[in-house]
Amino acid sequence: MSDSKPLIVQSDLSLLLDAHDPGFEKAREELSPFAQLEKSPEHFHSYRITPLSLWNAAAAGFSAEDAVSVLVRWARYEVPQSVLYTIRETSARFGKLLLREGDADGDLLLTCEDRRVAAEISSSRRLSPWISPVSGGFRVRRIDRGTVKQELTALGWPVKDLAPLTDGEPLAFSLRSTTAAGKAFSLRPYQTDAVRAFLGDRGPGTGYGVVVLPCGAGKTVVAMAAAAEIGRKTLVVTTNVAAVHQWMDELADKTDLAAEAVGEYTGIRKEVRPVTIATYQVLVWRPDKDSDYPHFDLFRREKWGLVIYDEVHLLPAPVFRVVAEIQAVRRLGLTATLVREDGREEDVFSLIGPKKYDVPWKDLERKGFIAEAFCREIRVALPE
Repeated sequence: MSDSKPLIVQSDLSLLLDAHDPGFEKAREELSPFAQLEKSPEHFHSYRITPLSLWNAAAAGFSAEDAVSVLVRWARYEVPQSVLYTIRETSARFGKLLLREGDADGDLLLTCEDRRVAAEISSSRRLSPWISPVSGGFRVRRIDRGTVKQELTALGWPVKDLAPLTDGEPLAFSLRSTTAAGKAFSLRPYQTDAVRAFLGDRGPGTGYGVVVLPCGAGKTVVAMAAAAEIGRKTLVVTTNVAAVHQWMDELADKTDLAAEAVGEYTGIRKEVRPVTIATYQVLVWRPDKDSDYPHFDLFRREKWGLVIYDEVHLLPAPVFRVVAEIQAVRRLGLTATLVREDGREEDVFSLIGPKKYDVPWKDLERKGFIAEAFCREIRVALPE
């Protein structure tokens, strides 16, 4: 295994991983924190290293040197120096820009110690409507917090947001040690780790981000545990009515929340309770294409302490607009993949938050937490 070299690193930041090599499984596991899987056919799996994959890794504490070490260790041929330079330079961009509490006027302060970067930001026409130079950095209005983060990420300068978050209305509840059905219940070790990674030290820069877990690994349980730890009024947004009812069933089965504390906000019912579960569909409904979205007010009018975005890779594009407005609210994204069909992964990063926790599905499969997956390629003859 020590002599195994399954990885081919190409100068365009694409990676090929030999599925027949003895080191394939271990190399795949070590690539997952900073490289994005693109295709997994029979012989070679293809990955790509992107700025977003490196920034997500950096946000989770995985450094550029960690990534370089993985590539050098598994590479079949010498790793191109251009690749190593790009990894180090791109990773270093995360954390150069800090968004903090401003002065007494209520605005926020964007700071940057690198004069060249500050000059680039100051001369950007894209940013000029949203920021203004002040002593020590740039003034950012609170309402523009999300927009500025979006624009800076698009320019290649991701922001580390250290501005405080609002608490929202208190809501005390706990997870059960025995489910309502009478079965023993406790968090699995990786679920506990995911909650800790999301909460951090509860200081500046915590309380927002994305947890990535494979299907069947219990993302809902992680979210319920995080909500119980935070202890604030919670909004859950999910994909459809069936998912809403599944969330309600899980809350009834595994928490001590009273039934009247949980509300359904769908096309059928419009209940706003201490824990409210809505669908993306009802939020993006509007009378016609020229009208505003009337149900976006659900985000704004209530004093939420946490918003959970279930299956965040399916978050409808219009919802990003309101997410940009409510950056002072804690937010947790749940997904099995950070890849979106519309290519708006950068908006998930800048508005929901960076990846806080990820665990390889193979690791959970090996430990028996999820079912074993079998992949078979079946070739079918087709007429010309």
